[in-house]
Amino acid sequence: MAIKRGLTQMGPTRTARTLLRLNQADGFDCMGCAWPDPAPGERKTAEFCENGAKAVAEEATKARADRGFWAAHSVAELATWSDFQLGQAGRLTEPMILREGATHYEPIAWEAAFELVGETIRELASVDEAIFYTSGRASNEAAFCYQLFARALGTNNLPDCSNMCHESTSVALAETIGIGKATVTLEDIHDAELLVLCGQNPGTNHPRMLTALEKAKHNGATIVAVNPLPETGLMRFDNPQTARGLSGVGSALADDFVQIRGNGDLALFQALGALLLERDDAARAAGLPGPVDRDFVDRHTSGFGAYAAHLRELDWSAVYEATGVTRAQIESLADRFVSSSRTIICWAMGITQHRNAVGTIKEITNIALLQGNIGKPGAGLCPVRGHSNVQGDRSMGIWEKLPPHFAAALEKEFGIQAPTERGYDTVNAVRALRDGKAHVFIGLGGNFAAATPDTEWTHEALRSAKLTVQISTKPNRSHVVHGRTALILPTLGRTERDVGPQGPQGVTVEDTAGSVHLSRGRVEPASPHLRSEVAIITQLAAATLQGGPAGSSIDWEAMAKDYSVVRHHIAHVVPGCEAYDEKVRRPGGFMLPNPPRDNREFDTPQHKALFSVTPLEVLTVPEGHLILQTLRSHDQFNTTIYGHDDRYRGLSGGRDVVMVHPADLADLRLRSGDLVDIVAPWQDGSVRVLRGFRAVEYDTARGCAAAYYPETNPLVSLDSTARGSNCPTSKAIVVRLVPAGAAPEPVRVRGIPLGQDDDHRSLVLPHHLS
Repeated sequence: MAIKRGLTQMGPTRTARTLLRLNQADGFDCMGCAWPDPAPGERKTAEFCENGAKAVAEEATKARADRGFWAAHSVAELATWSDFQLGQAGRLTEPMILREGATHYEPIAWEAAFELVGETIRELASVDEAIFYTSGRASNEAAFCYQLFARALGTNNLPDCSNMCHESTSVALAETIGIGKATVTLEDIHDAELLVLCGQNPGTNHPRMLTALEKAKHNGATIVAVNPLPETGLMRFDNPQTARGLSGVGSALADDFVQIRGNGDLALFQALGALLLERDDAARAAGLPGPVDRDFVDRHTSGFGAYAAHLRELDWSAVYEATGVTRAQIESLADRFVSSSRTIICWAMGITQHRNAVGTIKEITNIALLQGNIGKPGAGLCPVRGHSNVQGDRSMGIWEKLPPHFAAALEKEFGIQAPTERGYDTVNAVRALRDGKAHVFIGLGGNFAAATPDTEWTHEALRSAKLTVQISTKPNRSHVVHGRTALILPTLGRTERDVGPQGPQGVTVEDTAGSVHLSRGRVEPASPHLRSEVAIITQLAAATLQGGPAGSSIDWEAMAKDYSVVRHHIAHVVPGCEAYDEKVRRPGGFMLPNPPRDNREFDTPQHKALFSVTPLEVLTVPEGHLILQTLRSHDQFNTTIYGHDDRYRGLSGGRDVVMVHPADLADLRLRSGDLVDIVAPWQDGSVRVLRGFRAVEYDTARGCAAAYYPETNPLVSLDSTARGSNCPTSKAIVVRLVPAGAAPEPVRVRGIPLGQDDDHRSLVLPHHLS
């Protein structure tokens, strides 16, 4: 299927040229997920998955959205196209501008585009009226130059896609173990005795993980899946690169499936902690070793006493209500933890996009700390990043909260005065545009208009901007939801050769395990008029900062000509990146330092890992309502839609679908196949409505439902975010389903104003989280 799609979109020559170099040491990194690559000598000839091949085919397609395309289609017409239709238009070929009041995009020279951006930013009343958004597709070199541009200008307005996905992870892990990253390597996955996969669907979102799980299984590991939906990729894997997989026999993966109610994970891990403590007490009373690693707890952690006291008072009735899981199932899972000496807990968006997500991840961390499962082979914490360089972008400084050590390094390296005031994350960027506090939006990749929550408010916010600038490879929703003036700046993709004045260039990326390596495109660019992300950013910076003291000493031209210059700056600024240019040229690159993993050292105020105490919450749902989570289909990567089928879930023929348990459909007096409206009421008085979705029977947890994003993003309130991380709660939307045409009219409420702290806001929580 992967090869067929490649042949259709790229033709045989480009298909061979791209797929055989995908994820190879001398090739280019997949623009899809961030799963780590095997060591160079262990990689297969076809080191890619079906969805990686789809991503390559989308980028290396022969279709072109050239000036003739934009002349033929007005923006008003394109706004009626689906995300799939926009993506299928093909690759962008030259810079385009939509002038204020115009109906069509038209070509513009690169230099004129740069000057327009520079002039518009210089005319702002404050540099904080400019927003610099980043997608996880951007390389480390591009990300470093981008944050340098913003900070030389004087702002920390650097929202990124991580704000909408693993921000809760970054916050929770930084506060408990001193680093917001995974503490495992690919080899640890292979060597684990127990792997617990929570709130994730690797078969669709990071399929190469299945190969690692299969190897772990072959090595004797036990795998437990914890999720509201029984995802096919968690249960069984037909590896297309083995005879067994091709024959259809495949490999069973999950030994147990814990079908948890949405938002029940915090309660589950508190229950597991209580049982581990209970069994440890019993073992110690009998003079036997228990499941708690007392030596690790005593030497490397703080806060154990308060944590243990909290769990000894656990309300088990609240656990059952929150999880929908029986005591016997929880006891069985606890047995798995007790019998394992090397446990890895993995998670993704099903954990991070809840109001209590930070607390949930701290509870997961508590379990790892209890058993000393950090800093030893085959054990650790594994947040699985879903976009190829989203972790690398954060390492390079893409963050609205500039750490003091990073600011000091920038000032020393470039002679700038780095801003200290916190900038806008993604949610607050939307509020700033909506409230007239920001007027210029620049998007480095991604599809902000489609990816963000609360679609109606986000679109209104973007349309209020004076100028929107999108650095893109293909048409998307953010090109037709635009500011008064809009620019599209077409960039090279990962697959394409990047040849500059100093010869062929490569870029670097960081995977979910903290490994950094080079990526070199191999095919002819889609157009001779394309420029690289690094070239575009440095030329934007030069045009904007010209004539002023900010950034005047920065040699932007040198960085554009030779990315080694960028990497030498990275070596002087980014922690752990000493001799960066030399290290990334090694086969397979190098691993960034990870003190918890490497030395059991924890960069917290106590210099120890911290146990956490979090109140147990139950997401209560009014009668007749369901907990809706948004998710991807198998024919999709983030907001890029490859097709209208979801093969692994057995669904086809459209994306406006809501999956509901058969018993819940019966209770609602609905039948599978009925058209329904989805109604999401919030306590601030707002009501969000989506019309004409097809209800289908699906074996999800009782009281839960699921539907695809970005189609269901309009239901996600901009003001419903995780405490501490401000990550949208896209996995916990309380909704009711009514027959199509019976929904009330939507009710709009402006919501929380910009500047009101998320953790101290006066708005009463929505009824389902209060």
